[in-house]
Amino acid sequence: MKRALPILLGTGVVLAPAAAFAHFILHSPASWLSQNPLGDPQKAGPCGSGTNPGTPTNAVTEVRGGDAVHLKIQETIYHPGHYRVALSVRDRAELPADPETVTRQGTRGPISVTGKIETDIKPPLLADGLFVHTTRPAAGSFFETDIKLPNINCVKCTLQVIQWMAEHGPNPEGDYSYHHCADLKITANPAMPIDRRWPGQ
Repeated sequence: MKRALPILLGTGVVLAPAAAFAHFILHSPASWLSQNPLGDPQKAGPCGSGTNPGTPTNAVTEVRGGDAVHLKIQETIYHPGHYRVALSVRDRAELPADPETVTRQGTRGPISVTGKIETDIKPPLLADGLFVHTTRPAAGSFFETDIKLPNINCVKCTLQVIQWMAEHGPNPEGDYSYHHCADLKITANPAMPIDRRWPGQ
């Protein structure tokens, strides 16, 4: 499958000491759920809480429309794959399904081989194909980038970050992806036109 280039403002890996325990942790923006040292809950779509409902943080990150929000994540158990970012404005039902996955048959069931990376970035997606990697990140490293937000108004949007994993069996609750979300309050920049492609604008 053809891989797309990431759609983003900038990307990099910043090294800092940290313990390595989990699949991935959302450090920024602030997660809507408390994350334990394993990054759980994260397996269920769309936002991590399934049979494990988690504990809400009640954190809401306030941002201006048209600006960038800083994304900082830590992959603490390695899986080859990539990351995707989406935004729901009125309801989390607006968030897209997990990426289409091509699998092969393993000894204990299907194993993921490739996951679709969207090249036509439009609502509800903000970026896809972020941090594509096939080697283990350095211990204690972070993936970081800035994601440009649409110029819209929403009292409580949901920014979803998913990690699609290759060489992985399906999760009972989340297919071949792990999921984290952050709640945002976006106030449109009056000097810019409203992005009418997004719901409720």
